[in-house]
Amino acid sequence: MAVVSWKEILLLTGLVVGCYWNSLSCGFVFDDVSAILDNKDLRPSTPLSNLFRNDFWGTPMAEERSHKSYRPLTVLTFRLNYVFSELSAASYHLLNVVLHAVVCVLFLRVCRLFLDKTSSLVAALLFAVHPIHTEAVTGVVGRAELLSSIFLLAAFLAYTRSTGADHSIVWTPIALTVVLVAAATLCKEQGITVVGICCVHEVFVAQGFTLPMLLDTLLQVLRGKDGFPYAVLQTLLKLIVLIISTLLLVIVRVQVIQSQLPVFTRFDNPAAVSPTPTRQLTFNYLLPVNAWLLLNPSELCCDWTMGTIPLVESPLDLRNLATLSFYTLLGLLAYHSLRYRHSSAKTVIMALSLIVLPFIPASNLFFPVGFVVAERVLYVPSMGFCVLVAHGFRIVSHKGHLKRISWLMIGVLLTTHAVKTFNRNWDWESEYTLFTSALKVNKNNAKLWNNVGHALENQNNYEKALRYFLQATQVQPDDIGAHMNVGRTYKNLNKSKEAEDAYLIAKSLMPQIIPGKKYATRVAPNHLNVYINLANLIRTNDSRLEEADQLYRQAISMRPDFKQAYISRGELLLKMNKPTEARDAYLRALELDRTNADLWYNLAIVNIEMKEPSEALKNFNHALELSPRHKLALFNSALLMQESGEPKFRPEANRRFLIYVEEEPEDANGYFNLGMLAMDADENAAAERWMLKAIRLQTGFRSALFNLALLYSQSRREMDALPVLDELLRHHPEHIKGLILKGDILMNHKKDTRGAKTCFERILRMDPTNVQGKHNLCVVYFEERDLPRAERCLEETLALAPNEEYVRRHLSIVRSKMAAMSAAGQPLSSVEGAKEEKGKAVKERVEEVVEGEVEGSGAVGKGSGVEKNGRKSSAESLRGAGKDQSESLDSSQAGKRTKTKSTKEITDIEKKRAAALKRLEEIERILSGD
Repeated sequence: MAVVSWKEILLLTGLVVGCYWNSLSCGFVFDDVSAILDNKDLRPSTPLSNLFRNDFWGTPMAEERSHKSYRPLTVLTFRLNYVFSELSAASYHLLNVVLHAVVCVLFLRVCRLFLDKTSSLVAALLFAVHPIHTEAVTGVVGRAELLSSIFLLAAFLAYTRSTGADHSIVWTPIALTVVLVAAATLCKEQGITVVGICCVHEVFVAQGFTLPMLLDTLLQVLRGKDGFPYAVLQTLLKLIVLIISTLLLVIVRVQVIQSQLPVFTRFDNPAAVSPTPTRQLTFNYLLPVNAWLLLNPSELCCDWTMGTIPLVESPLDLRNLATLSFYTLLGLLAYHSLRYRHSSAKTVIMALSLIVLPFIPASNLFFPVGFVVAERVLYVPSMGFCVLVAHGFRIVSHKGHLKRISWLMIGVLLTTHAVKTFNRNWDWESEYTLFTSALKVNKNNAKLWNNVGHALENQNNYEKALRYFLQATQVQPDDIGAHMNVGRTYKNLNKSKEAEDAYLIAKSLMPQIIPGKKYATRVAPNHLNVYINLANLIRTNDSRLEEADQLYRQAISMRPDFKQAYISRGELLLKMNKPTEARDAYLRALELDRTNADLWYNLAIVNIEMKEPSEALKNFNHALELSPRHKLALFNSALLMQESGEPKFRPEANRRFLIYVEEEPEDANGYFNLGMLAMDADENAAAERWMLKAIRLQTGFRSALFNLALLYSQSRREMDALPVLDELLRHHPEHIKGLILKGDILMNHKKDTRGAKTCFERILRMDPTNVQGKHNLCVVYFEERDLPRAERCLEETLALAPNEEYVRRHLSIVRSKMAAMSAAGQPLSSVEGAKEEKGKAVKERVEEVVEGEVEGSGAVGKGSGVEKNGRKSSAESLRGAGKDQSESLDSSQAGKRTKTKSTKEITDIEKKRAAALKRLEEIERILSGD
């Protein structure tokens, strides 16, 4: 038994690298998006045990929407990739190339069992460059095939050592074979078929039986003329061990999927739901189609579902000739290999076993699968094909006059296949290149038109995407997903009426409920998103909220475990001011999925609406335990801590805001709230730095400008505050508190009564009932020594605020002063000596009022429904909410809050107020004594 030399290993590896090096520049496309980008099982924060409870796509096996593809070892390798390079596609592609090279070397080792040194190398070289493998090697999800093939070939090689030199049974290789079969099956389901290959090898190669010999032996035993020969008994014993092990693996596999087959629709595999004989004729016709792809891989396509291959509906269909020819050739090869004992027959029977047995699970002949043709499932069957080609090459090359021609033909074949493989890799560079290349081969597949549309949609090219989606509806008028895509694109183009019409068409195509039949078994789970998308569209109209709620409830009634319907309905109920019902919806969704950070976040938002801050904080913390860098949970939980006014929360709130700005470095809200925290902690330098950062990121940031000006004012830097207030009022001329603060600084620090008067008059033009602006204007009149006007002004102010004692006292002082001056014969327009004291009193009052009116930013959030069709990665619905206790920010801001004071700060304010009142009493005594 010849071994594989280092030169051969280097040759195969070099050839693989030469054919596939350009795959390193490809991204994540097609199924890679669901298996890699959207699969939470890859993240280190997800427990490893989840890999053995979830399917290949990260969906719990217990859920009906699960694909039931159980491949935990393959997902484990994806997770290792993530640990080293996170979502850098190049590392995933590199490992696939390495694994393909390993398969090629193992395949060469297997070929040496049936072929001579040259022919086996030809088979391995052809396998290394065959273009049919690009989907398995360049597509990252094809790693399941690569890993399964490694363990499959290793299991077969181990089994070939189970017979000793004296023809006795060696059990260690058999035990190793069972372990390797289990590993192959945990990489991909077809790995279990290696047991059949081992059985064929044991009977027809190791023991040298032919079919006539087996029949003759069986007849002898049945007639009682003789017992089973010892060699036959040994063979039976080994096969029984293999078969029992296989049955145990099958039982475990059935238990894992909980005896449920995955749900597929007629769009995935039209023949699977077709009547007899269409179903049988079509499935049998797919066999020569797959054989032709191996023989002539000139037109490859990433997706063969839907209308790619028209159904064979009649026995008179000419395509049945291809089926008949395929079975004839297969029968002749099988007859030749089973009838004779020579080496050629053994080579052919092993080649056929490699072609047929691994393909059976994907053949649709025994149970339907979720595709019509898939190039990657031909990865192992192509090994048998390459063995047949190499065997034919050996036979031809041994004929002298054909030797040179045979070598020339093999050289041309290897070269053309290598070039085709290299060029095919470029198709996998992006989703757009992949699906447009597929459309060149299959124009009758609506899914391809949809996927090109998705690729354009991801580039925000909605107009062009719409053309592809509309074409998909023309190719397949009953494709629910295509109509959903049209609706979503119209929505993105702000054409709500057209979007609603498209969604209604999709809804009308949904199967009607049949009494006694489970609804979910007849429709793809993602098609139920039409109810979510339609509800999300119409709920933008406040008069149609109940209609939207009815759609959510309809989706839930059809599928009680439809988590997204509960999430979207919870958001709607919150908008309808029904927080208790919203909370119940989120709690029901959490029963279905307690590991969803977005759900805990949404529940926290409901708690805020219900004025349950402690519960909200707990749920925010749950979200952050599951997703430590959940941006919205970081921001809103930190904001909640900040608003509590508790000093003990400040360090943690500061930490969370710092993480948030790492995640969102361009969001001014994060820096602004860091500034607010610094102000709370009397860290003025840090507060100034954060506020300036926020203003640089967002020109005209209303809250940041006002609070920076207030910070300067409180730090006795009034002159620095003025340019900040000027910028604030340039962007927001209606900002009343900014005008009050500016008027205060102008009057008390620049002694610019005219400028102050302009500020207060602007306030009253916008809000004639503003007591603070009115009172301060009265003070201006007093300082201008216009006592009659000041008196009238204060009377008007008192009418607006009859319970304000300070206004009443000031009016009394002015009247007393006017009486004293009249008695002394002095003109009422002159007030000597009172200006400075009164100004100080006004300043005290302004500071007192402004003290409790610090602006801030409220919680931020977003709301989204399920829009994208055909993916497992539909976005979860999120919602942010915050307290809006004073004025609203502009549309780019999420809200604003009133700064909540701690107990110590409240005490300080009360002291300031007491001092202000004492000062007013002193002024009253002075004025009374004048």
